[in-house]
Amino acid sequence: MKEFDRLVEVVAALRKKCPWDKEQNHATLKPYMLEEVHEAIEAIDNKDYELLEEELGDMLLHIVMHAEMAKEKGRFKIQDVIQGIIKKMMRRHPHVFGKGRAKTVAGVLRRWKQIKREEKRER
Repeated sequence: MKEFDRLVEVVAALRKKCPWDKEQNHATLKPYMLEEVHEAIEAIDNKDYELLEEELGDMLLHIVMHAEMAKEKGRFKIQDVIQGIIKKMMRRHPHVFGKGRAKTVAGVLRRWKQIKREEKRER
């Protein structure tokens, strides 16, 4: 999606050209990240969907910013984050993307927990 690619470019430019953004690291952004999550939760609680849209954007900015900082250190890229979550969601939803079956919410949750336990054992 071209808008997402543009956001990645904007964040990379901020990291190179903005004095404040250049100084940030994963730890310094933690309080701001938490604040954005709380603001999104408040928007949900208030059914303020215009504000929720804005807060989701702020949360997305944090994700891209953290990924950009990791890329700068050679740790991972935003593409790795995206590929990882795609694989996880597909693995945890075999009733959608595989041969598994789940006809109820309880069945989905039971299988989700089982898959999660298996993942932890593999790590």
